[in-house]
Amino acid sequence: MANGGPAYGLSWEVQQRIDKQYDPELEQILTQWILAQCGGIQLPEPTKQKFQEWLKDGTVLCKFINSLYPKGQASVANTDPSNKAFKQMEQISQFLWAAEQYGIAPTDIFQTVDLWEGKNMACVQRTLMNLRGLAVTKQDGLFVGDPNWFPKKSQENRYKLKEGQNVIGLQMGTNQGASQAGMTGCGKHVTCRPRKGCNTLPCHPGTWDRALSAS
Repeated sequence: MANGGPAYGLSWEVQQRIDKQYDPELEQILTQWILAQCGGIQLPEPTKQKFQEWLKDGTVLCKFINSLYPKGQASVANTDPSNKAFKQMEQISQFLWAAEQYGIAPTDIFQTVDLWEGKNMACVQRTLMNLRGLAVTKQDGLFVGDPNWFPKKSQENRYKLKEGQNVIGLQMGTNQGASQAGMTGCGKHVTCRPRKGCNTLPCHPGTWDRALSAS
């Protein structure tokens, strides 16, 4: 994990299983696509940690999702970088909200903590892969790059997604004796939609996702 403390016992085993789903080759393909879409963005070093740090403050992601919308219809108004943790998580949440508006199913979207703390970068990759699929099928002229970058990886990702369905996030603890019916590889979460005039952090100005633990 990039920002969390060391994991032990079952948590360590679960984190190891999650980390194994991360695809270094897909990282390079996604980086190439994001650079093609946005332009003028510095290339990160080719490691999982550097990829996570590149996306962590939400700035690149917000510019990226804006590039998939028609000119003048950008879904995220503020894409300025910030060193403050809450602003970084806020920007990530804005990206997640915009991705859902773009057409990504809520259950296929990673949670803020997956990226900001580096807990599940494989899920971040899957969300970006889903965005690619939508961007290509829309055929609105806004997809930049080679559509042939992804087909093989998309097929491999289906197997990883099935494998990921058996991995429960660290915050949920053990899955012994529990049912995972209806869960996806990125876990189950709800989002808080922005409301006009709302200045409370959990719902301003984007979305803040919360893990739903089994009760």
